[in-house]
Amino acid sequence: MHRVAVVAFLFSSCLVWAQPRTVTLRQAVELALQQNPELRMARLEESKAAEAVRVARDPFEPKVAVGSGLAYSSGFPMSIEGSTPSIIQAQATKYVFNRPQTHLVASVREAARGAAIGTAAKREEIAHQTAVTYLEAERAARAAEFLRRQVDSLARVAEAVRARVSEGRELPLEAKRAELDLARARQRLQAAENERLNAERVLGALLGLDADEPVRVTVEERAGWVLPESEEACAEQAVAGSKELRRLQSALTAKGFELNAEKAAKLPRVDLVAQYSLLGRYNNYEDFFSKFQRHNGQFGVAVQVPLFTGPGVEARTAQAAAEVARLRLQLQAARNRIVNEARRLYQQVKQAESARDVARLDLEVAREQLSVLLARMDEGRASFREVEQARMAEDEKWMAFLEANYALEAARLDLLKQTGDLLAALR
Repeated sequence: MHRVAVVAFLFSSCLVWAQPRTVTLRQAVELALQQNPELRMARLEESKAAEAVRVARDPFEPKVAVGSGLAYSSGFPMSIEGSTPSIIQAQATKYVFNRPQTHLVASVREAARGAAIGTAAKREEIAHQTAVTYLEAERAARAAEFLRRQVDSLARVAEAVRARVSEGRELPLEAKRAELDLARARQRLQAAENERLNAERVLGALLGLDADEPVRVTVEERAGWVLPESEEACAEQAVAGSKELRRLQSALTAKGFELNAEKAAKLPRVDLVAQYSLLGRYNNYEDFFSKFQRHNGQFGVAVQVPLFTGPGVEARTAQAAAEVARLRLQLQAARNRIVNEARRLYQQVKQAESARDVARLDLEVAREQLSVLLARMDEGRASFREVEQARMAEDEKWMAFLEANYALEAARLDLLKQTGDLLAALR
């Protein structure tokens, strides 16, 4: 009895575990922004870049080391690792004036800001991929739902045609045509189901779910997203909100600090130094020095003035200057590309809107034609075959309208991503 209860519990647990997670578009985007593996790795890189700033600033923080050079001396007290033998040693160091390191800190800090911009860009990219994949799965789900009703309708039509053939009111060829239409509809239904399943699997990966954790999209009606009013406004918003341009500008600024650091290699450097030693009498200090005291300390600065730095500094300076020039060119090229892409996407949205309007009008015409044929069939002036052909034509027009509508939504998502307004529109 106990084994039966355990088996029943495991079976019920498997059923609960196998239930797909149903999400809306907004829920999918929110979940992707929380759990997407690529985005989480980008956040780790951002955290590493932030810690690199602390590493670069470390030489400007005081360092204190306490140790011992304890040793017994026979004769003159010699040094141990550069210091006199002592019971206790304490040393403190700190950068006071070091322009190369100061510029390096600024460069690393700017690189950390660039990493944060990169994470923000990755957020938009993941949100865009999630939304587009969601639309693909939703489109396939709508198509499958429609095709499922079409299959049921064609199955009834095929049965009616077979009955009319058996009564001698239709040719046997009509029955074969009905069966062919039914088979084609079933094939399209299977393709739509496979497309939905594959899109939902990709969506699950974007959401950071396990491969064995299914996800299901919700077929929902959405309000239209707000877009720029004109092509020029679209281009201006794309430039103002571009994470790529901000990242390149940050890289250019960081490289400029590196260039300044190389140029500052010829400047003096000042370090703060302090030292304390507790000496022992058994090291023979009293035998070789006129005065001995156990507690000794010093505090001051160490100044270094580079006189000849070698050709390496000039070479690294030239390399940094060339990299700055390259980034400036890349920044200008990226700006032109973003402007042109924003204008192209705006035109694509307008073209998609026209295509959607044409598909809607085409669907309305097909429905009117079907209504006319139904009225004529009631009057005995249209055949059953003509009505079914008109019905199938209406179905094709509906599918075309569905494709055009989702093509428009995808084009709007592309434009919102380009202008930097995607996250605000989806959340």
